[in-house]
Amino acid sequence: MSETGRGLVTGQTGTSRTLSRAERLVALLTCGSILAGFPGVAIAQDAAQPAPAPAPAAQSNIIRSISVVGAERLEPTTILTYIRLRVGQEYTSAAADEALKDLGATELFANFSIRNDNGNVVITVTENPVINRIVLEGNKRLKEDKILPEIKLAPRQIFTRSKVRADVARIIELYKRQGRFAAQVEPKMVQLPQNRVDIVLEISEGPKSKVRQINILGNEKFDDGKLRGEMVTKQARPTRFFSSNTSYDPDRLAFDQQKLRQFYLTEGYADFRVVSAVAELTPDQKDFIITYVVEEGERYKFGEVKVDSQLRDFDSDAMTTQLPMQTGDWYNAKLVEDTVEQLTELAGRFGYAFADVQPRFRANKDDLTMNITFILREAPRVYVERVDVNGNTLTQDKVVRREFRIAEGDAFNSLAVQRTTARINSLAYFQENFEVTQTEGSAPDRIVLEANVEERPTGELQFSAGFSSIEQFILAGSIRQRNFRGRGQTIGLSVNYSQFSRSAQVSFAEPYLFDRNISAGVDIYRRDFNSFNFTNRDRNTTFRQSTTGFSVRAGVPLTEYMSLIGSYTLNYEDVTLDENQFFSDLDGDGTRECDPLLAGRFLCDAIGTRLSSILGLTLNYNSLNSRIRPSRGKTISLSGEFAGLGGDVRYARFRGRAQQFWNVGNSGFIFSVLAEGGTIIPLQDRPGAGVDDVLLTDRFFLGEPQFRGFAIRGVGPRVLTQRYETDANGNPVLITDRRQTRDDAIGGRNYYLGRAELEIPLGSGARELGLRPSIWTDIGALWGVATPVLQDNPNGLQQRDAQGNLLYLTPRLDANGQPVLVNGQPVFDPTTSPTAPNGTANSPLIRPGSAIKETFLGNSPSPRITAGIGVNWNSPFGPFRIDFAQTIRKVPGDDERQFTFNVGTQF
Repeated sequence: MSETGRGLVTGQTGTSRTLSRAERLVALLTCGSILAGFPGVAIAQDAAQPAPAPAPAAQSNIIRSISVVGAERLEPTTILTYIRLRVGQEYTSAAADEALKDLGATELFANFSIRNDNGNVVITVTENPVINRIVLEGNKRLKEDKILPEIKLAPRQIFTRSKVRADVARIIELYKRQGRFAAQVEPKMVQLPQNRVDIVLEISEGPKSKVRQINILGNEKFDDGKLRGEMVTKQARPTRFFSSNTSYDPDRLAFDQQKLRQFYLTEGYADFRVVSAVAELTPDQKDFIITYVVEEGERYKFGEVKVDSQLRDFDSDAMTTQLPMQTGDWYNAKLVEDTVEQLTELAGRFGYAFADVQPRFRANKDDLTMNITFILREAPRVYVERVDVNGNTLTQDKVVRREFRIAEGDAFNSLAVQRTTARINSLAYFQENFEVTQTEGSAPDRIVLEANVEERPTGELQFSAGFSSIEQFILAGSIRQRNFRGRGQTIGLSVNYSQFSRSAQVSFAEPYLFDRNISAGVDIYRRDFNSFNFTNRDRNTTFRQSTTGFSVRAGVPLTEYMSLIGSYTLNYEDVTLDENQFFSDLDGDGTRECDPLLAGRFLCDAIGTRLSSILGLTLNYNSLNSRIRPSRGKTISLSGEFAGLGGDVRYARFRGRAQQFWNVGNSGFIFSVLAEGGTIIPLQDRPGAGVDDVLLTDRFFLGEPQFRGFAIRGVGPRVLTQRYETDANGNPVLITDRRQTRDDAIGGRNYYLGRAELEIPLGSGARELGLRPSIWTDIGALWGVATPVLQDNPNGLQQRDAQGNLLYLTPRLDANGQPVLVNGQPVFDPTTSPTAPNGTANSPLIRPGSAIKETFLGNSPSPRITAGIGVNWNSPFGPFRIDFAQTIRKVPGDDERQFTFNVGTQF
């Protein structure tokens, strides 16, 4: 029987079974007989039979077609690829559920359903909208440029609820990192035409979660205050307004545990451990309370301490005697770490680049001692196989390679590598914190040094404007390229303008002349300077000095840190005074001259033109770790100048300056001291010099900004000019009010200046603002000028005519010999006769303004001392410096100033 027959039987009987061979034969014969003998009956029966029964119900579950309804952006065929339903398959509830899950997993649809209509499957979808834009509202502490890169939602993407939930969680996490644990984000959707939406994220930032209290349990050796001082996290107090360390930070909590352990290990408690650290949010959800549970353990001392060296160049016994710790000293883990670094560094200096120093500890709990053996494991001496410079696109290789203090083929020396790193960093051509890396070479005793640099812009175009308590309004512009043509050359042009000074300068510097270790440079400049004095707080211009000149220099290194620089300077100077203010007809011949009574003899002596030809020599020592903001190292400069190789002036001037920086521990405090001084020696006698053989424009001056606490040129020799007035009885009275006294600083031949300053670190928030406060004290003096000729004329000075005769005032008489009156007052005429025609004495003709008294003050090496606080701030307006000073010691005549500031900006 065929498969069809078998199916038919199965369909009629409803039972599926297997027929025997005999049964199949009988059925075949019977069917054949019936069909052959009764054909008409068969046909009639067929005609009388009803229509065939419909197909079984199961046939309607076969999928005949699949259609998609509601698709707008997506093609129906694309949607069908997301599901596993196919035409010809049987449609079941399980298959439909799987298809719905597949559509949901795409996150492309806001709504979707599946309907089966007699084998015709219809999928109805509503597509998710397209995001038009993302709007952030309420965010003040975190700007959009900090939030948007961190979230997944973006314009022109498909909106999905899962992305919204993830982005809300991400924004809240960002605020938690800022210490704002109460931040909330409410997402909203604004429907737009064409199935587009705007996503609005309403942010409630909430207050910054502070650390209200830090509790420490289990400490007996040290009180809570001492331990809190070792932590980075601080309790929120009004005095810590600028500190960001008062906010809660989980990462900082873990770091503070390490700080506690480090402190106790430094104090000798080798078994110390932090049992637990818990941060609990207060009920008002604003602050945190942190609780540490600690076990201090016992305090240990150093037991046997020795060095076991397996390096042939190091004697173990000799190195043991040089160890910084001794048996019986309190155990200090920091000292052990420093010793490991020192031994590693020492091995590196002798060429063992891969020296391994391992301290082996043996604690004896019976006598509470810690035995330590520093093991220097055997390592081959290493040589530099090659030096690679990578990443430089503009800077030539030779600019980097010439800063290396170690060459290919040399024995490795870690000190030379460190110095190389410092020198390349000082170029400021590459990324910050650059380091020379070390990789293994082709053999165990070979090493490759790599300088993987990342170039940064070295051109500078700057315009600045500001206001200074010294210069008033300031405008400046400059353009400079510190790596010209990639050769390490510096070329620049600068222009500065203020109310009292103007300058323009062109400069060029070559650090390696003709590829040799010789530096060279040239400057061409024009400088105009207006000097001034103070009457009360009014600033009055005294003389104007214009300097046009050039300077050339060349330097050679003497050692790694020391260099010698020679220079030659040629200046043409023109010093002038305002003739309307300081000139008068002294001789009565119509010629106006500088009037010493109005300008002072020292100013009259300074006017004129002169040519200065100056040779200079400077010895520099510099081991600072940074040229911009040093924290350790020193700089020393000794210079001498000789003016007299031609020109109109002759003198020798010597200066010295030294400064040292220390990084105080790891606390961020930077302490520095400075000492400087100078002297100038005249090499010619100037007959008729009113004050000194050293010109006023060549002397030293001291005051703000070098010496804080005093006004500009407020320290040192000066002439105070006070005037006399006539009282009701006609007697001269001296006006001593300092506000009505003219104050002229005349400089000095010798000076010294010292300074000690401690820069105080603030929290990371204050550092981000650029705040760097400091406390300081200054000491200094200026002296050594010859005492000038002084005036003291209560009644004034009598004028003279062109021939030097004294002049008097005689009454003018009419034809009748009577005095001539104008407005009821007699008229007088100048005359050389001391008596009038009628025999009465004539009054002397007094020069206007000559009733003055000059006092010379401040010419003393006695130290002036000031102290104060100051703040450097990289404000939005530019660099800002403010100082509050208190004068501790001064000399009569010094001009104090308790408050100074300086601010500028760049645009």
